[in-house]
Amino acid sequence: MATGTERGSTEMAEFDPTRHLSVFSPYQFGERRVDVIGCGATGSHLTLMLARLGISNIHVWDHDTVAEHNLANQCYELSHVGQPKVKAIADVCEKATGTKVTCHRQEVDGLQQFGEIVYLLTDTMSSREQIFNQGLRENFNVRLVIETRMGPDYGRIYSFSPIKPNHIEAWQLTCYKDEEAETSACGASITVGPTAQYLASIATWQLIRWFAIEQGADDTLENVIHFSLRPPLVTSGFF
Repeated sequence: MATGTERGSTEMAEFDPTRHLSVFSPYQFGERRVDVIGCGATGSHLTLMLARLGISNIHVWDHDTVAEHNLANQCYELSHVGQPKVKAIADVCEKATGTKVTCHRQEVDGLQQFGEIVYLLTDTMSSREQIFNQGLRENFNVRLVIETRMGPDYGRIYSFSPIKPNHIEAWQLTCYKDEEAETSACGASITVGPTAQYLASIATWQLIRWFAIEQGADDTLENVIHFSLRPPLVTSGFF
């Protein structure tokens, strides 16, 4: 039997989900489509986490390019600066896992076609509301919407069905005007890399738990999770 060194020198390495099969099986998940709308701090880390789970049908949406200041809190490299974010995250995922992500370099308004699971992670609340109202609300093809919000040391994760009236109403009550968002002295949103990774991890776990429930697991998916990191604290609840 070839050793790891010998194998690496003679064969192409392949993705191996063995370590997490008892928690999440990409084989059972199959070709279910996951859309990540927004490939910034949360979206870039989350997309890589999905690929590392073995999810193969990932679609990423973003019209922006990678800038130098993105490297501090997003999972891009210096070589990606100037590239479209969707192409950059596709490169990161393929190098890490072999997964070929489907790229959509465009600004999303909700009129596009989406899959069963949609992560709503654009830069503004107004764009999220527009996408939801025009493309996700009462869309029976979409089973789960996960939307996240983040500050320097805290975050929120909303996970809900876009066809349940009580879910729709409860989520919309949490929306706010863009000018109310917390910003730095230069006017940009405040984003810390470790907070983004923590947020992306919880958002990924919500998909894992949702699919386990779909498979018959005795669990109930919280609609909202709040966390802070100074001090560490996590709370959750339902709509």
